[in-house]
Amino acid sequence: MPEAAHRCLSVLFISTFTFWRKGVLMKADYEGFFELVKRAASAIKSLDRSKQVRLVSHLDADGLSAASIMVRALNRENMRYSLSIVQQLNEEVIKGLEKENFETLIVTDLGSGQTIPLKQHLGDRRIIIIDHHIPQEEDNEQNEKFIHVNPHLAGIDGSKEVSGAGVAYFVAEAMDEKNRDLAHIAIVGAIGDVQEEDGFLELNSRILKTAVEQKKIEVRKGLRFFGAETRPLHKVIEYSSDPYIPGVTGSESGAIQFLQSLGISPMNEKRWRKLNDLSEEEMKRLVAGIIMKRSGEAKPEDVLGNQYILLDEKEGTHFRTAKEFATVLNACGRMNKTSIGIGVCLGDPKLKAKATKVLESYRKEIVNALRWFENSPPEDRIIRVPGALIINAEDEILHTIAGTFASILAKSNNLEDNTFILSIARIDKHQTKVSLRIAGYKPREDIDLRDVIKELADAVGGEAGGHQYAAGALIPTSKVSEFIEAAKIVLPKRHAEEKITLKSE
Repeated sequence: MPEAAHRCLSVLFISTFTFWRKGVLMKADYEGFFELVKRAASAIKSLDRSKQVRLVSHLDADGLSAASIMVRALNRENMRYSLSIVQQLNEEVIKGLEKENFETLIVTDLGSGQTIPLKQHLGDRRIIIIDHHIPQEEDNEQNEKFIHVNPHLAGIDGSKEVSGAGVAYFVAEAMDEKNRDLAHIAIVGAIGDVQEEDGFLELNSRILKTAVEQKKIEVRKGLRFFGAETRPLHKVIEYSSDPYIPGVTGSESGAIQFLQSLGISPMNEKRWRKLNDLSEEEMKRLVAGIIMKRSGEAKPEDVLGNQYILLDEKEGTHFRTAKEFATVLNACGRMNKTSIGIGVCLGDPKLKAKATKVLESYRKEIVNALRWFENSPPEDRIIRVPGALIINAEDEILHTIAGTFASILAKSNNLEDNTFILSIARIDKHQTKVSLRIAGYKPREDIDLRDVIKELADAVGGEAGGHQYAAGALIPTSKVSEFIEAAKIVLPKRHAEEKITLKSE
């Protein structure tokens, strides 16, 4: 890029970010976003093949998808790399990188909130950030040694319109059109980051179109159930929380009786039936029956949605639908089996078998966490204040599933909508993981958990991050009590503010 054009582009990005930071509504600049993408792709392709690239990504489904896309793209460029998957790109991780010998760092699904410490500790290296989280406001200057690809810098909402894997995909596609065959992995990442709601917005829609054209994904309309490929029909219905089915969700006997009342046999001669075993007529009866059961809900007919079928995967496996695939990746990340997750994305059959076992272990950990919660822990571990539930699990649950645990409680229908759920799980004697979620299926748009968790974490010297409806932080273990006391004040206050806003509308 000519120097004059580069200067002009830099001014554009800084200006764009200023408008976004001040909360001024601005038109999304897709052209500007793809200029950033091209700049990163060009920088990566120009790297010395004899030098090892350092690659760092996040451990959730989106982060593993993003890392997998970048790994495949680097492999196709015959580049050497070293990959690390981390829970959070905190100062400890950055200081560790500072001690390593490399010239170029590529960070995916992380980094936008850590631009200042990255420059402070790694300013002599080339840094390429490929992320979709809200950037650190104080520092957006870009140059040849610091390249930052993020939709927010072009006025595009990265929490809704594109995932970290999606941004990584666009960079990979700009590197080489061969990488268009990776589009389906980006869709898995987007679904893992809960960006699908009866379809996708602009950038994710572009990726989906490519995945369909590549014959990697087929979109089918059907009941919005999880586990349709792998679970017995009555179990799919029993565990259904979205859509919630009154009198059926959470009850195995209720699910079986419900099916029988519709004239649908849960079993055939040899085994429990799956959703895909139903005839067209049975499916119609099931849909109608669910809608009738939901007649007291706000939108009883809201039971159908898109199913994203991964055509290269075998039917009846955990990899056949993008939603289940994302769950497997999330399990691999949370159970510290990230290399298996990367291998699954890259199509390794042996690692897929291992991933299925990891998923089983992950589910057991979640069940154990829920049982601990249901068995009435001491009062100092479960703290209820107006508008919030604070759970100090300490060592009772894995710190990597603190967010999943909170998310399940948020969708359990046992809490008033918009109640804050704060789960706290110890990593070690030095650090503790906290996760913040909000109860209900349709949280208010003016609630931003990132702001809430940042306020709490900053007060005790922690580091926060995340999305509007799913945020978390790492805090010093020695400050947990102080953190909880602050939460007991801040969360009710924030909840009261939401109620006032609701009444005034």
